[in-house]
Amino acid sequence: MSVSMTAPTLNSANSSKMAVSDDHKILTKAFSGLGVDEKAFVSVLAKWNPKHRQSYRKSTHQFFRDDERQFERWDDHHVLQLRQEFLRLKDAVVLYMMHPWERDARLFKEALLKEPQFDLLIETACTRPSEELLGARRAYHSLFDHSIEEDIAFHIQTPERKLLVALVSSYRYEGPKVHEDVAKSEAKVLANAIKHAGNKNLVDDEEIVRILSTRSKLHLLALYKHYKEITGKFLDEDLHAHLLLKQTVQCLCMPQLYFSKILDASLRLGVDEAARDSVTRVIVTRADEDMKHIKQEFKTKYGVALSDRIGEVANGSYKELLLTLVAKSE
Repeated sequence: MSVSMTAPTLNSANSSKMAVSDDHKILTKAFSGLGVDEKAFVSVLAKWNPKHRQSYRKSTHQFFRDDERQFERWDDHHVLQLRQEFLRLKDAVVLYMMHPWERDARLFKEALLKEPQFDLLIETACTRPSEELLGARRAYHSLFDHSIEEDIAFHIQTPERKLLVALVSSYRYEGPKVHEDVAKSEAKVLANAIKHAGNKNLVDDEEIVRILSTRSKLHLLALYKHYKEITGKFLDEDLHAHLLLKQTVQCLCMPQLYFSKILDASLRLGVDEAARDSVTRVIVTRADEDMKHIKQEFKTKYGVALSDRIGEVANGSYKELLLTLVAKSE
């Protein structure tokens, strides 16, 4: 009789342990990746008592560590990271609802905080139409009582300053006409400059800066084609030792490829905070522009749909927002 009564008790205990273990996995997954799975962690925490929470703290060393005074404490780095993940949805919504001029002005400002982010300055300056870039400069005046050119010149003391100021102040022709002979001639200028660069930093080359910061994007596409015909190599590949110029060329001539690479590098577990922020920035800023082409390029280059990659890495309402924005172009 005692045996028959003990068995259900043991089974019940085992079942309880399995349920706790499953809850631990659910909660850990909800807190991992981009964003948080709100429904999952609410469903778990709603049924947990203090002992359940203590058990989770003791068993989850990636989030908690034992303090010398005998309690389990959050890892400081993870607290900051988790707070950022809770804010990710809010930040994406705020960015998406901004006027494009204000949005880009604030991206420019963000790129100059602490250590300047040259890549963010180049991306924003080179992938916007002329009128939008001009609008962002106007918005920057209103928001920060300075010009973006002034702030770049103040914060950046290296040779890259000349290129960056030229790019953000550009107002490119956007009509259909391209002078092929001029594009071919300028392709030769770039080919000669790269061939004889040696240890020279090409951002010091005034002709390269002039061409990349003033010519229309259709002109630069023609130049890109002629460069390949002249040298047998692609221009951005030949600029591998000059990363800022390489990024400038890619943003101007093949933005869909550039954005696909950014998303592939960012939509992974364990990437740094700057990479995580890139997901929001790229999807929000391109949702109403060229997302259809970015998705096509991503699928071609990486063999997986962008929406599927987002589904693997992102969580909760943040994931749903990203998927909704990506699907707008369908």
